[in-house]
Amino acid sequence: MKLRLAILALSALTLLPACASYRPAPDAFHQSLAQPYRLDSGDRLKIIVFGEDGLTNTYTVDKAGFVAFPLVGDVPARGRSPEQVQAEITQRLADGYLVKPDVTVEVDQYRPFFIMGEVTNGGQYNYVPGMTVQNAVAIAGGFTPRAEQENADVTRQNSGRIVTGRALPSDPLMPGDTVYVRERWF
Repeated sequence: MKLRLAILALSALTLLPACASYRPAPDAFHQSLAQPYRLDSGDRLKIIVFGEDGLTNTYTVDKAGFVAFPLVGDVPARGRSPEQVQAEITQRLADGYLVKPDVTVEVDQYRPFFIMGEVTNGGQYNYVPGMTVQNAVAIAGGFTPRAEQENADVTRQNSGRIVTGRALPSDPLMPGDTVYVRERWF
């Protein structure tokens, strides 16, 4: 009888760590936060060409990852920083269209983030700079009564790879992230 109790207690102790739901995200998950912002489909850019009101406007990065800009055509934007897009538009405009073009490219509106699982109103929402997992849950109407509130799974694209990791409520989100709030065990 004592042997059975000892085996049962030992089994319970070995299974106890498996019940802990928090696993830190891989290093690549957090490295993407330190990198310059990379554009993708759904980002809206404000492109200003000083002295050229007809070219100054907001432009959306299309599904193929391009910005359709007057005179110069489609400019690749996916995976590039706003500064890289700015340099390419400036160079293309200087090649026969304008003398010394002065171009500025900035993000007018970031692509949306997605949230699903144990939240009141899952779906697609506008990203706001500085957003955390907790902010995303609040925007989605809060947790359901069955929600795991200690952490959530966040999926993001990092250097062309899709990475998923567990994130604490205070962890920052990025545009295009998908947040999944799991159901708690008890």
